[in-house]
Amino acid sequence: MHLGLLIYGSLDTLTGGYLYDRLMVDRWRALGDQVTVVSLPRRRGWRPLADNLDAGLLRRLAALPLDALIQDELCHPSLVWLNRRLRRRVTYPVLALVHLVRASEWRSSWRNVFVRWLESRYLAGVDGVICNSQDTRRRVEALVGRAAPGVVVIPGRDHLSPPVSPVAIRERVAQSGPLRVVHVGNLVPRKGLHTLLAALALLPASDVYLTVVGSLEHDPAYVARVQRQIAATGLGERVELLGSLPNEALGPILARGDLFVMVSQIEAFGIVYVEALGAGLPVVASTSGAAGEIIRPGREGHLVPAEDPAALAAALRPYVVDRARLLPLSLAARARYETFPTWAEGARAIHAFAAGLAG
Repeated sequence: MHLGLLIYGSLDTLTGGYLYDRLMVDRWRALGDQVTVVSLPRRRGWRPLADNLDAGLLRRLAALPLDALIQDELCHPSLVWLNRRLRRRVTYPVLALVHLVRASEWRSSWRNVFVRWLESRYLAGVDGVICNSQDTRRRVEALVGRAAPGVVVIPGRDHLSPPVSPVAIRERVAQSGPLRVVHVGNLVPRKGLHTLLAALALLPASDVYLTVVGSLEHDPAYVARVQRQIAATGLGERVELLGSLPNEALGPILARGDLFVMVSQIEAFGIVYVEALGAGLPVVASTSGAAGEIIRPGREGHLVPAEDPAALAAALRPYVVDRARLLPLSLAARARYETFPTWAEGARAIHAFAAGLAG
């Protein structure tokens, strides 16, 4: 089968969505599929809308000898009208791979009116959707106003290896010292680092150490805000900002942690939650999005409202006071990790869905 994958920028971009795309391409090729990656330039604001008028792009896509074209849904501003012309010229189905429904992000209501309108028109114009969680699929159907042909293919578990053993987890929990909290996410408001910092400021000094992995380049204004917050709350000696790291460097950092915390404003899935489970880290996430499909509250971690530092501090405090409470959650987290599919299983599911639509 010949699959096309359309993305913005490079597959090597360090985000969960690009990791999903990259690993699916690898697994499709391992299954014997031919994969052609089409990259569009990444631009800010509404400039990607101009791609809809690009006759060269239309000819390029129409000339591809594909069995199915899979488009990263985050590219929808470039494709919302172009797809309507493309589908009149090709026989292959056009599918949307939905990592995050942009209309679900926190922004002013007046801005979101146009975002919702544009995204809903794009989703209504594709032949099928591939969603990374049940939450994402519900949001897609709510936006379009009807059920669409689709499949839910959650991210795999087997790209960081080896997972931490139960023996190593027991040894780690028995260690003394501050509670080692890990947060992984590019420094943008949606990931909620400011909420975590505000929560840490409510906990006893020197009892928690935070390691943050994520790009410092995506939103310089937010990074400056975070740095001011760290200085103002006296957390400077308790917070380490590592910046972007290759995915293979993440495993050792998670293995040295005690607890993973990322209370996003919205998280469509959160591959890093599964990565943290593999390291035996209980996860504290927000109630907004798909974290509840990964974490069972009280068993592998906790869910708290987004933008609520007091609730987050309350969830963390028992483990600051008594690290031994981490052990049952840590072992349950490691066991929960094994219940998630492999990337090869996900690749086969998308292949089968695309093949069914291709006829």
